[in-house]
Amino acid sequence: MMPIRYEHIKTCKQTGARLGRVHTPHGSFETPMFMPVGTLATVKTMAPEELKQMGAEIILSNTYHLWLRPGEDIVEEAGGLHKFMNWDGSILTDSGGFQVFSLSKLRDIKEEGVHFRNHISGEKLFLSPEKAMHIENALGADIMMAFDECPPYPASHEYMKKSVERTSRWAERCLEAHKRPHDQGLFGIVQGGEYEDLRRQSINDLVSMDFPGYAVGGLSVGEPKDVMNRVLDFTTPYLPTDKPRYLMGVGSPDSLIDGAMRGIDMFDCVLPTRIARNGTCMTSQGRLVVRNAKFARDFGPIDPECDCHTCRNYSRAYIRHLIKCNETFGFRLTTYHNLYFLLKLMKQVREAIREDRLGDFREEFFEQYGFNKPDAKNF
Repeated sequence: MMPIRYEHIKTCKQTGARLGRVHTPHGSFETPMFMPVGTLATVKTMAPEELKQMGAEIILSNTYHLWLRPGEDIVEEAGGLHKFMNWDGSILTDSGGFQVFSLSKLRDIKEEGVHFRNHISGEKLFLSPEKAMHIENALGADIMMAFDECPPYPASHEYMKKSVERTSRWAERCLEAHKRPHDQGLFGIVQGGEYEDLRRQSINDLVSMDFPGYAVGGLSVGEPKDVMNRVLDFTTPYLPTDKPRYLMGVGSPDSLIDGAMRGIDMFDCVLPTRIARNGTCMTSQGRLVVRNAKFARDFGPIDPECDCHTCRNYSRAYIRHLIKCNETFGFRLTTYHNLYFLLKLMKQVREAIREDRLGDFREEFFEQYGFNKPDAKNF
């Protein structure tokens, strides 16, 4: 029996979006769901107890970074990621592939794997499908990602075809190297850039290997949002309906709604935590940069329509003061708010699917948030 199981609950009659539930060894969560990113076994500035308070049921950690610090052997000795970071909910680990291609300027892609340099020390490193699986097995997450090549955008059809074929071969090697299939589910990653025929080829290859779930990779890497939506339009219909679908690296409010409407179940992104540390907040009225001078004497909450801990207890003026003074507590307050905002948004999306009105919800949200305005400020 697979450790990861998808349960379909309802399809939205208005949009075709899916309401479901993913079952893992460390609990179940309803989808569509946003996963906060805890790169180094911590969601920056947040305690696990706070994440639970705001409704997070699954978080993501990074294989590459934990391999370098503290080392997968130390995490394994601690009893795995769950015990190491005191999180008893579900965890997903990426394969480290994206970091290899995004952080290392010097890399050499070979059939056996990728030779590159440590972005911290400069030392030579090598990561292969087998090595990635060894690290992820040691980390012990509920869901693991296969090691893939993350090609740049844009890329030629010729390059992308070779990349897709390599990713498929690496996926097969990942399955063979996976030592804990009884308690860790391994997801395949669909690649192919903006090319429909290559996305279909990648799906056919991976579905034949019968992964317990599938991610759509190679998006949110610089392409326009209409391109991402177009790729999802011709990709998700060919993914299995009885397996979870995960869109990697997407976390802006508009893309979460648009992705859910196109059949995506799971999302992750560092966006809400990263912009929070710059004093940028997601609110019901759009983007708000609380560090701006105009908020120095604004004693109202970040978002009057939000009921999170931050908005119930602290003012814009106080949070601005903390951030301008580089006080960690200010970053904690904005991070809590942004994560709460996205988790609540996904709850609203699930309710809208349940009531067959996700299309109406999107229209109302985009109008209120300002996404329909010509000068709309995206994240």
